[in-house]
Amino acid sequence: MQASTKMQAAGEKPAAWKKPVGLVLKVLLLLYAVITLYPLYWLIISAFKTNQDFFNRPYAWPMQWQLDNVVRAWDLGNMGRAMLNSAIVTIVALVLTIVIGTLAAYALSRFKFKFSGVLKGMFLLGMLIPIHSTLVPLFIFMNKIGILDTYWALILPYTAFELPIAIFLGIAYLVSIPRDVEEAAMIDGNGWWGVFGRIIFPLCLPVISTVSILAFLRFWNDFSFALVFINTQALKTLPLSLSLFSDGFGTDYALTMGAMFIAVIPTIVIYLIFQEQIMKGMVAGSVKG
Repeated sequence: MQASTKMQAAGEKPAAWKKPVGLVLKVLLLLYAVITLYPLYWLIISAFKTNQDFFNRPYAWPMQWQLDNVVRAWDLGNMGRAMLNSAIVTIVALVLTIVIGTLAAYALSRFKFKFSGVLKGMFLLGMLIPIHSTLVPLFIFMNKIGILDTYWALILPYTAFELPIAIFLGIAYLVSIPRDVEEAAMIDGNGWWGVFGRIIFPLCLPVISTVSILAFLRFWNDFSFALVFINTQALKTLPLSLSLFSDGFGTDYALTMGAMFIAVIPTIVIYLIFQEQIMKGMVAGSVKG
């Protein structure tokens, strides 16, 4: 009887401490969520203000909701065409990154060959290269081979600079997948391509989702590459269309905020769709077995 009383007393102590600690953690997480979401809230309310209202009451709700800001920004910035250009460049670069990155990660994690370690190190070394330091060499190279001012002028650099992180995450995830799965598939008559297409690629969906959202954010929001490599108005991407509302003499903040509101909608939608897979991919490879 005394022993059970002692066990109950011992069990109550951690429970008593857990409640306030859990409450503090929830408050901190709530505070973090508010801080993180506030810029998005500020962008939304600013997108429907007049310029005067934007300066006089920057943190308050609009005195009168200016729905015309979004419509005018869409028309003046030719954002329909710009969004289509961004979608083409992003989707093609994303597909190339996923396919090449997953294949490379599979080969480097499963096959041992001469210089495989060196090759893996060279891919990972690509994560250390400052992207903007390559703008001039890439401009000269693309001009010589004749792909400057085309979609490929953005697609190829995007893919090349995203491959290191895709391969790094892919290797870390594939190491956690038992080889028995592949051996069983081969006994069933699958070759290496069959194993990759039917077994490995579906199993890699969590890490592929993580790579996809990271790559999507970089490709969709890139400004520097698009500014240097694209000159034709019909090929300009979404970030370039946002710069049209600002010049050397001033900025139309009402239209700029309206255009930014349009630009962030696809990013939010993509994140909401893939958020569960992103969380799975973030912890991919942390548990063996």
